[in-house]
Amino acid sequence: MSLSRREFLGQQGLGVGAVALAWLLDQQQLLGAPAKASTKAPPKVNPPVDMNLKAPHHEPRAKAMISLFQHGGPAHMDLTDPKPELSRRDGADYTGDVVYSFVNAASKKLLGSRWKFKPHGQCGTELSELLPHTGEIADDICLLRGMHTGANGHEVSIRYFHGGVPGVLGRPHLASWLLYGLGAETQDLPAYMVLTDPGGHPVDGANNWSNGFMPPLLQGTVLRPKEPRILNLDAPSHLRGELQRGNLALLQTLNRRHLEQHAGHSDLEARIASYELAARMQTAAREALDISGETKATLRMYGIDEDATREYGTRCLIARRLVERGVRFVQLFLAGQPWDNHSNLSTALPAICRRTDQPAAALVKDLKQRGMLDSTLVHWGGEIGRLPVVQGDADATKAGRDHNGQGFSIWLAGGGIKPGMTFGATDEFGHRAVENIVTPNDYQATLLHLFGLDWNRLVYLHNGQEQVITNHRDARVVTEILA
Repeated sequence: MSLSRREFLGQQGLGVGAVALAWLLDQQQLLGAPAKASTKAPPKVNPPVDMNLKAPHHEPRAKAMISLFQHGGPAHMDLTDPKPELSRRDGADYTGDVVYSFVNAASKKLLGSRWKFKPHGQCGTELSELLPHTGEIADDICLLRGMHTGANGHEVSIRYFHGGVPGVLGRPHLASWLLYGLGAETQDLPAYMVLTDPGGHPVDGANNWSNGFMPPLLQGTVLRPKEPRILNLDAPSHLRGELQRGNLALLQTLNRRHLEQHAGHSDLEARIASYELAARMQTAAREALDISGETKATLRMYGIDEDATREYGTRCLIARRLVERGVRFVQLFLAGQPWDNHSNLSTALPAICRRTDQPAAALVKDLKQRGMLDSTLVHWGGEIGRLPVVQGDADATKAGRDHNGQGFSIWLAGGGIKPGMTFGATDEFGHRAVENIVTPNDYQATLLHLFGLDWNRLVYLHNGQEQVITNHRDARVVTEILA
């Protein structure tokens, strides 16, 4: 194509000008630098959160856990930790320092136990007459007498036990960490199930089974405390069979298509997973919760034939049936905080022991006779203990004990725990842990270890920060209690 003289000079002049401008900008370091390949490491992200079975860090000893949480703080010096010196000095003034929760009702008058202790089993562990059935499993349990939270309050210590940090809301439960690290053994039942009390929720309510900052898929699934324990488990009769299966398949297709358009929405993922699980549960849950096929001997062992133990015994039996069918973690709660005996200790403590002692011991016996105890970890205990001094009325029949997070007892059984032993100690009055002290963080690190997980390596990213269950607080695996 021919160009006129004017067109040629105009085009070339503009080209030369552009080159000149570029040269001048370069001399003044005003040109943008050419794009370079990024040398930064890609941002860290959490692995996919689902219920698929995952490999542990090391060979596990436990694959399931049942926690019998005793809200309120059982009085260890009356139940699990005999203190002859406390009884000998009953009524004398305590010379040590005491931190009270209720100063107006406080006293420094020592209160010895009103109940007798005796050794049990070949191990000779001394337990109170209020726990005769626990005495029958003394050779199967490890009694930790040196527990310590350092705080006397209920909520602060409960959250420490469950979430790893004293008093902090919004932390995932220990069970959520287990599911995050290991996934589920079954896809037909929720992997983390909560059995609440007919009398209501425990103190601190639903925070006791929270998924915290983890996806909702990892929170506890609550069973109703009375029949039917799961509402609407069956579809209406005219929708059952092939029609229901077709509807569920269509719903699953629509949900999955919607999720593809909104990837990364954990609430949506959890909701879809719950719908799919609900369909599978129609058969599995009904069978797991039906205890009618259990033998009379089993029902009697759990105390289901007695008014005092029927309700708690039924839940303990259901807990065994759930882990037998692949549920990873089951936790039983009591309404309110029945071990919180600020007054009337002489009547309130025997009453809650009558309700819980036989079923708790039966659970350990039942797991053992079925060959399940080796792989199922059982926990019994509260968040705090009680003080060795009188609270309230000086009358021994009406007196109580105030909170004490400085020293108390819990017990563990099965799942790789050394049986028939005691570990740790409180002082001569039962006030403070003084030997082989175990904190809730040590407890968590030890339990995760038994499940094949290293608590330091089980990391979850939250708001750009790496989180572990203890929030990087000091913790140790208590190797002395491992079988």
